[in-house]
Amino acid sequence: MILVTGGAGFIGTQIVAQLLDAGHEVRVLDLLHPGAHVVRPEVDERVDLQVGDVRDAVTVDRALEGVQHVCHQAAMVGLGLDIGDIADYVGHNDLGTAVLLRSLARRRFRGRFVQASSMVVYGEGRYRCEEHGLVDPPAREVADLDAGRFEPGCPVCGRPLTPEEIPEDARLDPRNVYAATKLHQEHLAVAFSRETRVPVTSLRYHNVYGPGMPKDTPYAGVASIFRSSLAGGRAPRVFEDGGQLRDFVHVRDVARANVLALLADEPVPGAFNVCSGTPRSVGDMARALHAAMGDAGDGLDPVVTGEYRLGDVRHVFASARHAAETLGFEAREDFDAGMREFATARLRGG
Repeated sequence: MILVTGGAGFIGTQIVAQLLDAGHEVRVLDLLHPGAHVVRPEVDERVDLQVGDVRDAVTVDRALEGVQHVCHQAAMVGLGLDIGDIADYVGHNDLGTAVLLRSLARRRFRGRFVQASSMVVYGEGRYRCEEHGLVDPPAREVADLDAGRFEPGCPVCGRPLTPEEIPEDARLDPRNVYAATKLHQEHLAVAFSRETRVPVTSLRYHNVYGPGMPKDTPYAGVASIFRSSLAGGRAPRVFEDGGQLRDFVHVRDVARANVLALLADEPVPGAFNVCSGTPRSVGDMARALHAAMGDAGDGLDPVVTGEYRLGDVRHVFASARHAAETLGFEAREDFDAGMREFATARLRGG
């Protein structure tokens, strides 16, 4: 039996489907939080669904009965609304993970523990100055953002920087509440592993998109926000100048990375980027999604607004090398085909 926390959610549903297809018994523990589920989701009848809160020890103990491996997806995601979300994020993400790990330790669990992390733990991505080499730019100043100066400069000389793909051993620098909770989840899991010797795999998802994303919520990713706008007859609003570089990875690839980590012949501990390996700008993604809408997108060309969010970073895209060499994971889904599928796919709540 494999337990998938948050298994009724966007990514969890795809993980469950792939595990079922591989012939495994699956139990799902999911709160069915209204922030992610406007309506009750349909869950495969082969799944043992337990509705409950991962922060509740009794609920977690019941869900762990007879479980061999755990895939921990339950979390609040996205930047949210404002600092008023801080307690909810810490509660769901950090306390929930702590309760789960404590129950596993008390049970002397000896299976695999795979958890969802995020590229947000890096903060800004990796940058190189022509003169000073690799540098860590400070957080961008409000005055610069207000003036439309979105690119970070070298902290030594102020010159323009060249963004590079970021490896897993880069400095971690979470710059918003969600990012801080995801990094804390990783730290909690590492402490658990040291104490129990249970192998832990943390998968740092980059910008996930695909069928089943939640719609019209501040907790959704940028792809879902753009898709919801187009479906509602509104042009996508692209923040900054649209040049922010990200790595957009299909949800089926993300699910496959989890399954590989859970079922590998030998444990694959550590942190791994889960990404396509091909950086694209936010503006390019918006235009690709708009083009994929065909006639339905007439008159809804993406609008570059110059707006910004303080919690956002400029560029962060991943090195796919470590996941390929150690985990055996390489993305398979084609971006253009994925955008065409996503353009017409039903969203959660849609």
